[in-house]
Amino acid sequence: MNNATKHTLLPPLVADLLSDPVTFIDNVFADGWRRLGINGLINKAGLHKRTGTQASEVLYLLLIWRRLNVSSISMFTSKALGLFSQAKKDVMYDLLKREDINWRELNLGLAAKVFAEHKVQTTETCAFVLDDSIKTRKGERMEGVSSHFDHVSHTSVMGQQVLTLGLSTEQAFLPLDSQITISQVRTQGVEKPFKDGRSAGARRYDEAVGQTKVQMATGMIRRAVRHGIRASYVVADAWFGNKDMMRSAKGLGMTAIVRMKRGKTKYRVEHGNGHKLLDAKELYKRAVRKQWSQVADLPWKVVEIVVEIDLSTEKGSDAKPDYQAVKLLFVRGITDKEDRTASRKDWALFLSTDVRLSSAKMLQVYALRWSIEVYFKEAKQHLGFLQEQTRSFVSHIASIHLCAIRYLMLVDAKLISTELSVGQVRSQIQDQFDSLNYAARLWSVFRALVAGTLKSMRQQLNCTVGDVMAKIDERVSRFLVQALQLDAFTMCLEHEWSA
Repeated sequence: MNNATKHTLLPPLVADLLSDPVTFIDNVFADGWRRLGINGLINKAGLHKRTGTQASEVLYLLLIWRRLNVSSISMFTSKALGLFSQAKKDVMYDLLKREDINWRELNLGLAAKVFAEHKVQTTETCAFVLDDSIKTRKGERMEGVSSHFDHVSHTSVMGQQVLTLGLSTEQAFLPLDSQITISQVRTQGVEKPFKDGRSAGARRYDEAVGQTKVQMATGMIRRAVRHGIRASYVVADAWFGNKDMMRSAKGLGMTAIVRMKRGKTKYRVEHGNGHKLLDAKELYKRAVRKQWSQVADLPWKVVEIVVEIDLSTEKGSDAKPDYQAVKLLFVRGITDKEDRTASRKDWALFLSTDVRLSSAKMLQVYALRWSIEVYFKEAKQHLGFLQEQTRSFVSHIASIHLCAIRYLMLVDAKLISTELSVGQVRSQIQDQFDSLNYAARLWSVFRALVAGTLKSMRQQLNCTVGDVMAKIDERVSRFLVQALQLDAFTMCLEHEWSA
């Protein structure tokens, strides 16, 4: 792909504006599009369009609309769509509403490309990270909305809860898969039955209403592994600190490191000549208080205990227990000025299904979970997380995966340019698109000046002013298309390279 912008296509002032380093838009999106073979991934996801605007071009538009400081696709199409494509806004909405597109395959395929391209697995610590986030949504006709308890505000809200699986390392965070979870409280289903009950959209809806979050998470991890993405650990907060998640991780051959609630879960410990079942609070009183030891070079004190937990799925009087050894890690913070007293209740509990892990390693791996919090913040503030202003369930599924794809392309750019963080790359792209948008608007001013000058030179010209302006408009249009590498020739080359 030729990434050099041909400034001769524009008048000097506009060309000078676009020659600024921050305006090399193709360095991020177009280069990443080619290098990661996105056209090939589009075909695998079933994203085809036989007539009208090519599907690859429409997808590109859906990915970039959030980069222009506009609040919706409608605003994007009214203000800036003409800079990038001759398509109409209905084309973008139509693609979002299609039931047959496997957005999950496109998301996972791109993540696998980034994972392989940048050799992410070679990092020292690699973990699958699970978390969910709630997007408040209103509207009686909004599909896939239900009531969820928001553990941030400690209230029940109407909206969409999105479960996300990511891969976290010291090097990068890759969003791999996401799924909307629909509760059974105040549920707003789909208005019309799916055209094909076997379509990707219909299957995603069945999953949203019929599976638990642990079942969803297990399926996500299995799919990621099938795509060649591997990790040694599964990390999650207390909302996943349950026996189902532990069984799932062990079944996948991975170590679960989860935060545990101070609830009724019983742990078996040796007591005299037998065993005794104690919950977290009872363990703390009997074996943790006044036993704290500081982790080397870290601002925490810990107590670790190896216990057993019953992971059996059987119930009833005839149920046989399945006790598995796990390591519990009680943790509390200390400050340089004052060591908090052991009687305080400011302690946390972590569990590892691998009893051989050291306390420091457990905390190091669990700390990787923070990267998914950063992702959710970026997604909601800058990457269009459920902001397309659509009502259909399938369009919401498209939105959460498009958000992840935008982030993956930023991560790809960040890993190439190691001096920039993901946030800095995002800001740079924002500047690039703003500059191009400004340049196109500036050209409308210069066009009026040029037209006025040509009219005064009417007698010296051998053709009409209209003919001259038509040629100039054609050249400007060609430049704006080339600047984003959306021309048909480039798209064909990308398809050949990704095949």
